Amino acid sequence: MALTLILTRHAKSDWDDPELRDHDRPLNPRGLSDAPRIGAWLRDKGYVPGQALVSSATRAQETWVGIAPVLGQAVAVTTEPKLYHAEAETILSHLRRAEAPVVMIVGHNPGIGEFAHRIVDEPAAHPRFIDYPTCATLVADFPGDDWASVDWWAGRVVDFIVPRDL
Repeated sequence: MALTLILTRHAKSDWDDPELRDHDRPLNPRGLSDAPRIGAWLRDKGYVPGQALVSSATRAQETWVGIAPVLGQAVAVTTEPKLYHAEAETILSHLRRAEAPVVMIVGHNPGIGEFAHRIVDEPAAHPRFIDYPTCATLVADFPGDDWASVDWWAGRVVDFIVPRDL
């Protein structure tokens, strides 16, 4: 059995309220529009997770809320406070504890972009892979049947998209 990772940076967030803590910033209108479009793309391509690990930050939670309803099936979701601005090593640690063969992680840069670059053997050919913009989504396959053994540079890029491509 192969393993599949769907790695999404949160959608575009709102910076209008300087009083809000960073953790509490919501999505802006573009982010609210982009998240369901990414969800529809995932569904249409057959990339539907069985489990989602989502940062506790408002913008990551709202990204998941935009994606989830259009996937077409129920997904076991876990809010992971330690994914908020997590470094690549922390993201890998959470992935290694995942249980479903298809796992989605919704997180933040710079950690999620660094993680994306280190978890695959070759970078995606897309020009935006390097900066991993908001709502960028990587789909990567891994050999094996247990996330616990996944390590750096083990994945193979299957797909990569940013909302402007949709």
